[in-house]
Amino acid sequence: MLLQCVVLCSLLAIVVVSVASISPLGVHPLDEKYFDSDIIKCKDGSKSFSKDRLNDNFCDCLDGTDEPGTSACPNGKFYCRNIGSSPKFVYSSRVNDRICDCCDGSDEYESSIHCPNTCVMGGNVNYIYKPRTNLKSIHFQLGSTLHPKESYTMGNLQDMVKNLQGMKLVFALQMVFIGFLVILWMLTRRARSKRRRYLLKNVSPSNRSAN
Repeated sequence: MLLQCVVLCSLLAIVVVSVASISPLGVHPLDEKYFDSDIIKCKDGSKSFSKDRLNDNFCDCLDGTDEPGTSACPNGKFYCRNIGSSPKFVYSSRVNDRICDCCDGSDEYESSIHCPNTCVMGGNVNYIYKPRTNLKSIHFQLGSTLHPKESYTMGNLQDMVKNLQGMKLVFALQMVFIGFLVILWMLTRRARSKRRRYLLKNVSPSNRSAN
């Protein structure tokens, strides 16, 4: 029974954290609202596309606006959230290429390999991606209206807020789980105590009658 409770609490924690972090795959937090509308414009102004064509593995925009989470567009950038570590961009060509570039493993979501999440441990050197371009060029290519330094700072703040929210959820679930274990332990101990008293009560009269 205890093992079942552990499994259920673990599954609940995964579901809660997953639901809390739902957003378009590969999209920077500052750009999430950009993809809310049903008709989305390519950031280079070349054309527009419907929301159902977002991350459909077909490149509609030359700048990769419509494919932030796939490798369909050669000019696209994939955003690693890396909760617990430092967020960053990687080239879209590295998505699902069987190499772990994000420490959270999010770039290999449809790959045949399993990327361990090393973000909480600071990132494993075997999985850290070294950018080939600077932050300024990434923001200008993505068409951000903010200054690169301001955008980077705001993005980090938003990531920190989301990280704290995720940590709060995990902590709350851990406290609930610990409380459940304490209650289960108390009930078990109480049941054993009642059984012991019952046995002592029944054994004593029988011993007296035998004497």
